[in-house]
Amino acid sequence: MEIKRKKFQGVLNILSFNRHFYIFGIAVLAIIVISHQIFRWLDIMFWIIIISFLYGLIMPLLVSAYVYDFSGYYNFKWLKKCKIDKSEVKQILNINAGFDETSFIIKNNFLNADLNVFDFYDAERHTEPAIIRARKVSLVYPNTQQMKSNSMEMSDHSVDLIFLLSAVHEIRSNDEKIQFLKECHRVCKPNGKIIMVEHLRDFPNFLAFSIGFTHFFSKKIWKNAFKNSGFTTFEEVKFTPFMSIFICKP
Repeated sequence: MEIKRKKFQGVLNILSFNRHFYIFGIAVLAIIVISHQIFRWLDIMFWIIIISFLYGLIMPLLVSAYVYDFSGYYNFKWLKKCKIDKSEVKQILNINAGFDETSFIIKNNFLNADLNVFDFYDAERHTEPAIIRARKVSLVYPNTQQMKSNSMEMSDHSVDLIFLLSAVHEIRSNDEKIQFLKECHRVCKPNGKIIMVEHLRDFPNFLAFSIGFTHFFSKKIWKNAFKNSGFTTFEEVKFTPFMSIFICKP
């Protein structure tokens, strides 16, 4: 079984999961327009504010369409950048925060490997409205297991490949991130790999998401988290200007 993605599904997901942001933005825009008509403040100031708000509302959708609908994110051709010998991969983990669009695709890319899927979502810790909405429409991979961010039911050094795809930024606490990555380190074989794909808190993502880029973490924070979790290598490969692939080994 595989998820059949519709046209513009990526950007429609972003719009749906973050609709509170857009409802608030449109409401503020309406108030600005009405106040300009009532108080007649400077036109140049009015248009600067209007353009800024429209930029903040539209640009994230354009970038999301590019990344998730037109860049090939879901055809996994970017996996070639990770230099994985598929013949050597026997056990795979795909770990998500309850929104899973990739497990069936991963399985189709590694037909001879066993795939285990874990969901680390914790309603008390992970309270972002977007991820709560995403979980309601996610297609669940068979036998997906719930896990705590610091504990998963897998043997030590048993996994060849761990996928963390646009999910771990939902762990907001740095200490919790390190505990999570330590658990990944525990189950990863000495010659195994973690493949993490994330937006970063950097200038391209600031241009794309404005203040929303604070939802992501910087490369420095990720590097320190992996180092403090015991990983010895931390390699970054860019996938579009807005996404990074991190390849880490124990």
